[in-house]
Amino acid sequence: MIEKNRNRVRKILKDGGTVSGAWLQAGSPITAEILAEAGYEALMVDLEHGPGDVMTTIGQIQAMKGEIAVPFSRAPWNDFVQIKRILDAGVFGLLVPYVNTKEEAEAAVAAISYPQQGIRGVAGSPRAAHYGYDSMDYLTHANDEIYLMTAVETPEAVANIDEILTVDRLDGIFIGPMDLATNMGSFGDPKAEAVQDAIREVEKKVLASGKVLSTVAGSWADAQKKYERGYRMVFFFSDTTVLGAAARERISSYRKFTEAKS
Repeated sequence: MIEKNRNRVRKILKDGGTVSGAWLQAGSPITAEILAEAGYEALMVDLEHGPGDVMTTIGQIQAMKGEIAVPFSRAPWNDFVQIKRILDAGVFGLLVPYVNTKEEAEAAVAAISYPQQGIRGVAGSPRAAHYGYDSMDYLTHANDEIYLMTAVETPEAVANIDEILTVDRLDGIFIGPMDLATNMGSFGDPKAEAVQDAIREVEKKVLASGKVLSTVAGSWADAQKKYERGYRMVFFFSDTTVLGAAARERISSYRKFTEAKS
């Protein structure tokens, strides 16, 4: 049974377990429903690079209802107003992009936390607080239940990772390989030697800190290697890229078939 106002994923990770993740890039409640029914545990609504907004996010979260999936979101930016609106929609996990310093990580913590721990505005009327029905149960548990991770996407973040990891309420670190590679001068090439060295350095320090290490993977084989390296939450499916790959594979097969007949 799914317990209301409690974050199943945060508990699994806190207890040392692993979590399966998928990316919701399309802004579609239908793909959110498909992946929730498939059994993914964390579904990431992408509000940084995806086409959606708070209203489409609500539709995607509603499509997950009744399944084990916990709604996550990648915020557009480390902005407390946008973060407040995303959380009020009912998200229980937040990925904040482009966090490069301890101070920026502390700002993200403040944005997800009600006073006195932070600056999140308090209201019992939004969806997260059940539109005024038994709102205090959500309000009194949210500070403990929201899962927060920040992204390492720049050389600055790599250089400051030791200080970032000292932020107590920060649950985990998400390594963004494409942005990190590009910002290190290897445009779109995470396999570059210097980039891999930086990734290994961050991995080592995050694992030693006890915080959760997360990232993306392009396939299950890639995801398995990352779990084996110590990652505990990997997003290894995307509603757009996997559909695109399957579509191209099948049309390629069709064209080969028709060419063989001609």
